[in-house]
Amino acid sequence: MRRLILLPICLLIAAQTPCAANARALGPASPVARSTEAAPDRLPAYAPRFGRAKPVVAVVAENHYTELSDYVVPFGILSASNAVDVHALATQPGVVRMFPANLTIVPQATTDDFDRRFPKGADYVVVPAVHRDNDPKLLAWVAAQARKGATVVGVCDGVWVLARAGLLEGRQATGHWYSFDDLREAYPKTQWQRGKRYVADGKVVTTTGVTATIPVSFALVEAIEGRAKALALAKSLGVERWSSAHPSERFRLGLSPILTIAGNYASFWRHEDVGIPVAPGVDEISLVLEADAFATTFRSTVYTVSKDREPVVTRRGLTILPDRVTNVDAPRRMLSAPRSNQPLRALDEALGIIAKGMGKRTADWVRLQMEYPGP
Repeated sequence: MRRLILLPICLLIAAQTPCAANARALGPASPVARSTEAAPDRLPAYAPRFGRAKPVVAVVAENHYTELSDYVVPFGILSASNAVDVHALATQPGVVRMFPANLTIVPQATTDDFDRRFPKGADYVVVPAVHRDNDPKLLAWVAAQARKGATVVGVCDGVWVLARAGLLEGRQATGHWYSFDDLREAYPKTQWQRGKRYVADGKVVTTTGVTATIPVSFALVEAIEGRAKALALAKSLGVERWSSAHPSERFRLGLSPILTIAGNYASFWRHEDVGIPVAPGVDEISLVLEADAFATTFRSTVYTVSKDREPVVTRRGLTILPDRVTNVDAPRRMLSAPRSNQPLRALDEALGIIAKGMGKRTADWVRLQMEYPGP
C-alpha cells in the first residue's frame, strides 16, 4: 500500500519511471512464484505459554503513518472474539496518523510499556503496513518479539517490516500485489507465493493486500479457539466463511484502472470532503472499512465528525480524535453512521455507494487497491 500513495504522480509523468515499470511487470506469476499446492486454510494451533489464561496479542503501529484497516481490523476482530488479550500499540508516545483515510488514533500503550508489562513477549504480533518500514525501533522490536517466540503476522505491506527484520529469509511468504515484484527482487531468498491471501511458515505469517486482514484474523481465532467458534464469530461480524485461496491473477494494473485513477486525480473540481459521524461506542471495524474505501477513490477526503472535540472511544476500546465538529465545520456530504451489526458488510456497502456516485470503474479501483476479491 505504501507505494500506491505515489501512484497518481507516476501516472502523470513519463512512462519509463520506476512506478510505471513496476506496473507493467505485474502480469501473471511465473511458475516459480505461483504455488502449485492446495491453499491451506488453517494456521498452526496455539500452544499456551507462560500459564496465560489467554494468548497476548500486540497490534503495533509506527506513529508517522500506519495503514488504517491493517491496524484496526485485526484489533477489532480479535477483540470481538474474547479469546485473546489484545493490545493496540505504537512505537512512540503520542498519536498515530493513519492512511489512506487520515484518521488519528491514540494507542493504548507504547512498545516500551508493553515490554515492561510482558517481559516474556507477546504470543502473536500483528504488523500493518507503515510508511517508515525501515524504522529502527520498529524493526528491533519485531525481531525481539520473534526471538521470544511470538508468531509474527505481517499484513499487507507489513511484510516489508518482517523482511527487513530478517524474519523471511528461507521462508514462504506473500504480499500486496503491487509490491510483489519489488519484494521478490529485494529478497530473493524468500519463496514468494501467489494464489493465497495468507501464507504461514512456522511462526511467520504474511498476507496479500489490505482486506486479507479479515481472513487471516479469523484464521488466528481458529488457531486459538477452534473452527466452530471462529465460524460463529465470522457470521456475527458479517461473513459466512473465509479462505486462504486467492485469485492473484485478477489483481494487476491494466489500462482501465490507470485511466480511471488518473482522471479522478486530475479532476480536482469533482473532489469532495466526506464526513463519517462518530460517537462513543462506534464500531471501529465498519468505520475504518468505510473510511479507507472512500479515501482510496482519489476523489474524496474523509473526516470523522463528532458532536465535540472530545476523544471518542470505540466499541472495542480504541480511542479516536475526531477531525470535525457537527454544526461547526462538518463537511456538506455526511455518510450514515457506521453500522453496528455485522460490521464487515460495511465494505460492500461503501463500494456500492461509490459505484453509484462515482462510477463502477472507481469502485473497481478501490477493490484493486485494497486487493478485495469480493464477499
